[in-house]
Amino acid sequence: MTTRSTLVAGLATATAIALGGAAQAQEMKIGAIVPMTGDLQAYGETTLNGIRLAEKEINAAGGDISVVVGDTQTAPQSGVDAAQKLVSIEKVSGLVGALSSGVTIPIAQSVSAVVGVPQISGASTSPVITTLNDNDFLFRTVPSDAGQGVALAQVTKERGIDTAAIMYVNNDYGKGLADSFQSAFEAMGGTVTQSVGFEKNQAAYRGELQNAADGGAEHLVLIAYPESGQTILRQALEGGTFSQFIFTDGMKAPELVDALGAEYLNGTFGTTAKSLESQGGQHFADAWVAEYGAESDKPYHDTAYDAVYLLSLAAVKAGSTEPDAVRDALRDVANPPGEVVHPGEYAKAVELLKAGEDIDYEGAAGSQNFDSNGDVAGTFELWVIQDGTFVSEKVFEPEAM
Repeated sequence: MTTRSTLVAGLATATAIALGGAAQAQEMKIGAIVPMTGDLQAYGETTLNGIRLAEKEINAAGGDISVVVGDTQTAPQSGVDAAQKLVSIEKVSGLVGALSSGVTIPIAQSVSAVVGVPQISGASTSPVITTLNDNDFLFRTVPSDAGQGVALAQVTKERGIDTAAIMYVNNDYGKGLADSFQSAFEAMGGTVTQSVGFEKNQAAYRGELQNAADGGAEHLVLIAYPESGQTILRQALEGGTFSQFIFTDGMKAPELVDALGAEYLNGTFGTTAKSLESQGGQHFADAWVAEYGAESDKPYHDTAYDAVYLLSLAAVKAGSTEPDAVRDALRDVANPPGEVVHPGEYAKAVELLKAGEDIDYEGAAGSQNFDSNGDVAGTFELWVIQDGTFVSEKVFEPEAM
């Protein structure tokens, strides 16, 4: 269903009126492919809220975009079906999503790269995406797990942990991050005793847990999504195989603490892609609280927000909402050189573009400078569960390997 956001009042409305026809001349449809159900549904609503916030700001500043939503169900075929509908029936100019790399990659291979529609994921971190044959139609506003694996290994060693077992969801995201962590951890002198893959949505994981525990490690690096992750954690605690856990971005979900109890997860730490403090990040944080009433503990709402801004600005730069023209203009608005523009400065960006000037969008999640593979560099957050709350300890750039 297509939903158009209501224009906000006050100064933003006055700006839109003053701009008149300065923004794109025709409506632009953007497809949001998000997991409203399935193993990643805990992130679906938050991600969509980030997309909706960008839509609202852009339209308030004179833009003309509408977001059409497709539910991936956190499943490859459902994701492909949703994307195909958005492209063939809704005629979207670009796609934002998916979240899971195991869904994003099939969508790119079956839809966006084949039809020629730009796709920007704000959450898919598998290293496989870097070298994927996507005809340069797949981009991401989140750094690769090649970096997160190093970051997680670094903070694990800093905490005096020299031995760990790994359990990972058996898809491109899980396997890629498991391999990245193991390679970096062992290069730093650590030992991975076991690395065990598992399938999503099983009723029991006791066999996989026992295999992971066979090497004698006390810490389990759990690379999972919240629904399956909750089952694994519960059975690990009940069976006594593990009681100390290390998480990655896919497990940063308050629902886990609510379901299991803070006393079992306090002290658990993990990593998530996160930018250093910036003007764009502060604008996004303030706008989020104003719109939704409270901050969010979950990742990737800011990267999805940036994806919408980039697609819209690319259409203005191209003077067209045709998908291939939007794709061709993405690096022009995302990368230097050009005058830096931030979230909340859509009207300024449009004025510059209409005057023939270059812009460099610095987003809510930091710089979004696409390289030749559509990847961005990034920094990572170390967070710890304290008294049932996710507490940020630091944001840092991982060591070079």
